[in-house]
Amino acid sequence: MTPPAADARPRATGCALSRPPALRTLVGLSEARWAGASVLLFALAVAAEFLGAPTWLRAPLYIGCYVTGGWEPAWSGLQALRERTLDVDLLMIVAALGAAAIGQVLDGGLLIVIFATSGALEAWATARTESSVRGLLQLAPDRATRVDPTTGDEETVAVHELAVDDLVVVRPGGTIGADAVVVEGASEVDQATITGEPLPAAKASGDEVYAGTLNGNGALRVRVVRESGDSVISRIAELVEQASATKASTQRWIEKIEQRYSVGVVVATVVIFGVPVLLGGSLTDALLRAMTFMIVASPCAVVLSTMPPLLAAIATAGRHGVLVKSAEVMEQLGTVTSVALDKTGTLTRGRPELTAVHVLGPGWDADTALAAIAAAEHPSEHPLARAVVAAAHDRGLTVPSASDFTALPGQGVRARVGGRVVEVGRPGENPPRQVREIEDEGGTAAVARSDGAEIAVLAVHDALRSGAADTVSALTARSETPPALLTGDNPRTARRVGDAVGIGDVRASLLPADKVTEIERRRASGERVLVVGDGVNDAPALAAADVGVAMGHGGADLTLSAADVVIVRDDLMTLPALLDLARRARRVVIANLVIAATIITGLVVCDLVGYLPLPLGVAGHEGSTIIVALNGLRLLRSSTWRRYADP
Repeated sequence: MTPPAADARPRATGCALSRPPALRTLVGLSEARWAGASVLLFALAVAAEFLGAPTWLRAPLYIGCYVTGGWEPAWSGLQALRERTLDVDLLMIVAALGAAAIGQVLDGGLLIVIFATSGALEAWATARTESSVRGLLQLAPDRATRVDPTTGDEETVAVHELAVDDLVVVRPGGTIGADAVVVEGASEVDQATITGEPLPAAKASGDEVYAGTLNGNGALRVRVVRESGDSVISRIAELVEQASATKASTQRWIEKIEQRYSVGVVVATVVIFGVPVLLGGSLTDALLRAMTFMIVASPCAVVLSTMPPLLAAIATAGRHGVLVKSAEVMEQLGTVTSVALDKTGTLTRGRPELTAVHVLGPGWDADTALAAIAAAEHPSEHPLARAVVAAAHDRGLTVPSASDFTALPGQGVRARVGGRVVEVGRPGENPPRQVREIEDEGGTAAVARSDGAEIAVLAVHDALRSGAADTVSALTARSETPPALLTGDNPRTARRVGDAVGIGDVRASLLPADKVTEIERRRASGERVLVVGDGVNDAPALAAADVGVAMGHGGADLTLSAADVVIVRDDLMTLPALLDLARRARRVVIANLVIAATIITGLVVCDLVGYLPLPLGVAGHEGSTIIVALNGLRLLRSSTWRRYADP
């Protein structure tokens, strides 16, 4: 039986819950309803035959059983045949009709019933995988309370009408309607639906909140930072649906040989039927053996071995704040042998603070220099830029406008401010003495220049993420080679961070191109490299790696686009849990392939060497298909993630 196509959406009625009850999901599928009708009619036909009912009563029941259970796969098979593709579904229907043609109406009906029931269970498995994440879209409320910033008046509006920079009031117990930043108030927010965090997170001014999360006992006033279509919830649902439409490399390989294998099955079936008949054997016996062979040799279970485990793993990761963009990425995660991490925003919080401004040039003081530097940095998304702009605002400085802004990834920024060209970037070959002092303290130093002359040295410090050392230790245990630190920061600061988290392989002062070169070197040596980063300068490295992981909490859009995986929750410990989940999914895929191949081989040998009744062959074939589907579905359980996420 051909499993539901990866890009086909199960025909479910849908429900308002994020994880609908299994029975409701099953009843909502057309496959299940047709299978139920087929089973009922088959049961009535068997009962009528057992009671000795006349043919005119039994025949319509059997016909109804065949039609209700077989019309969908028959139509699907005919459509595939028009495209010169041999669909296994069509082979099953032909076998059932062949059984009926030689008087084995009950056996053919049993084949139809088991076939339809198996198809319904496969569709249910796919629906359960997708509905576990699709329901996130329904978590966000339909309405929100918008505040007029000038008058303070409140109005209730549809969430999709909210625009960036709108002010919204979220009252105690209310659901947050858009991704936003808190501007007033304090509360605890339950973010489990987005990040998987078991406990509510404290939120105060400056903290980010997500659409679809539940506010606690405090009132919040928040400023919208993303429109509803760009919210984290929407991104999760969109990426998981995109992932469901992809195929793993193993699946593509299986499907590549499936067509040739199916043609071989048809040819072998004709031989198994024709040779005994030509040698004077019984027509009925030869036809039954041939049809049984065609059924048990069909590669349905093999085809279905790969995608259910990978899609279930994607859905489970998505429910816990990790977005895996394709089934192939999930498969590759299970083969990673080497991990490289960026520093700022990855091992550190990515929220550096400006701690000092050392003025160098004559005619400048700390405030005028900081105002000019903040103007040049204002359009940039880099964490250092945000720290500079925030410091200028905290000091109450008026930040002038800038023009001709240029970002130089890995080097700095340049802009025209008040008629001068202001540049902010890494120190040169002969840096001022303040640079070494800042770096010796574990900080990052940036030098500002005006029309080429140095005017100030900025001191920026960034704290390590909580659990960074534990994450590095866990990744070391899961990699064939120790993790590496790849950063554009200076060697002394990079070394201090590396020592703090337990990374011995530290590569500092790297431009984006240098990071790509290092990753390509590792890949050329046979390593399968996973790279973790969060800034624009990390995007080339993420794209060059076998798997690129972006810390999505405030990460740049370019980085998120280049990454294969996005970690929404601000927790590095998610990474080793993801690797464990991917490796388990890979083990399930391998186990499924072994199960499917073993059962198919055993059934084929029994049919060719001994005697395998048609109903038993059908039960064995469809049973193996159901086994591999349900085996993959086990990865949807919440306990699967908790098993690996618990340090």
